[in-house]
Amino acid sequence: MATNYDKLSDRFIDFINAQKIFFVGTAPSGDDDVHIAPKGYETLKIVDHTNLVYLDYYGSGNDTAKDLAGNNKITLMWCSFDREPLLLRAFGQGVTVSKGMEDFNNLMKQYFDSYPREIVRQLFKIKITRVMTSCGDGVPLMKFEGEREALHLNSLKKFSGK
Repeated sequence: MATNYDKLSDRFIDFINAQKIFFVGTAPSGDDDVHIAPKGYETLKIVDHTNLVYLDYYGSGNDTAKDLAGNNKITLMWCSFDREPLLLRAFGQGVTVSKGMEDFNNLMKQYFDSYPREIVRQLFKIKITRVMTSCGDGVPLMKFEGEREALHLNSLKKFSGK
């Protein structure tokens, strides 16, 4: 059974920090499709119990930013693939922080200083309005083997010439 909270607890923050993947969902204001994307690497930072920041690479379309420009609604989801099942969703309002904005440079320095700026498309700031947990019993057991290097390496080649 699902349980709702108004913010992340310390237990939820520990759970999020232990996950290797999270999913981002946004929906356009109009009739377009809902967009759900998996995210990896160390691209998510927890600012406090109701605020998150995540770094966005160049990749496929830019649906998250397009959707947020229309309605600011965003959902993040984490699921446990180990022995202790849990689904955790954070619902909230998101804003895009584009390159050239003062906030972009400040957030990059504070949370993502090791990332080459040229390979970062943008950042997203998320204000959590509701957190929901559910059992996660339907999520399979899986073992983490490592990060894929292709996105990071291809981005470095394309945008920094390295």
